[in-house]
Amino acid sequence: MTVYQKSLRMVVAVLLSTVMGGLLAGRVDSQDSSIKIASVDIQKAVNECQAGKEAKQTLSKEVEKYQVLITERQKELQGIKESLEKQSLMLTPDARMTREKELQTRLRDFQRWGEDVQNELNQRRAEMERSIFIGLQKVIQKVGADGGYTLILEKNETIVLFISKPTDITDLVIKAFDAQKK
Repeated sequence: MTVYQKSLRMVVAVLLSTVMGGLLAGRVDSQDSSIKIASVDIQKAVNECQAGKEAKQTLSKEVEKYQVLITERQKELQGIKESLEKQSLMLTPDARMTREKELQTRLRDFQRWGEDVQNELNQRRAEMERSIFIGLQKVIQKVGADGGYTLILEKNETIVLFISKPTDITDLVIKAFDAQKK
């Protein structure tokens, strides 16, 4: 479970507790006793807003760059392996063992480098998503206040067991988020 999901669950639990507490105590807004509930698909909003599309494009370019480097390194290691196999009969046992150890060391280094690259890309993706999520939270709060919503829930969260005909305002949130960037 990501940090985003944990914090979102906590926020949803607090909001539900607050709304339900108000309902049970009979203290829903004295001027308007209706409850207006909506939902937002945060993942869809992150993926489809302009900032999300740009982040995805940036990450794709980085992945392509690393893919070229990975291919080059794989070819280099394959060349070393083939060279060792061809020369193994002519090498002394000590020399062959030394070259095999060098190859194993290079293979381990390559694997570690690949893991580091993957971790770096995952970290950059998470940072970009977190930044977009923070912006979306502000927009959701504004849309919620302007639209008179009592509660806005994350559409895909399993903490919500049932909502009768919720209003999905994801597209409205995406448009408002993109509009503030212009």
